[in-house]
Amino acid sequence: MTDEPIELDQRRGLGAQKATSSRRLLAQVEANERALRERRDQLEAHLIAAPAANWVEAAEKARYVIGLYAASLGAADTQRHTLVAAVLADLARLGLEDGPKPAADE
Repeated sequence: MTDEPIELDQRRGLGAQKATSSRRLLAQVEANERALRERRDQLEAHLIAAPAANWVEAAEKARYVIGLYAASLGAADTQRHTLVAAVLADLARLGLEDGPKPAADE
């Protein structure tokens, strides 16, 4: 008897190795999807919990909702994709992306 583990996957045929690899990968993808759904639910509960205290927080909520909307659009809906990009660019241009910008006279 040896202390080294035996790699059973190497003793299987190529088809069995591929099937095992596919099952493992599928299990990882499903676990990642569950974790993502849980984090998304937590984020949405946080966004719903209280009204925005300022324009930056309101813009963060708007960006999230716009992102959900954009994800639901079909690839052929180029006009709405362009509109989404324009709105997000407006939020960035207005200084609502990385926090408020100081006024020019300050």
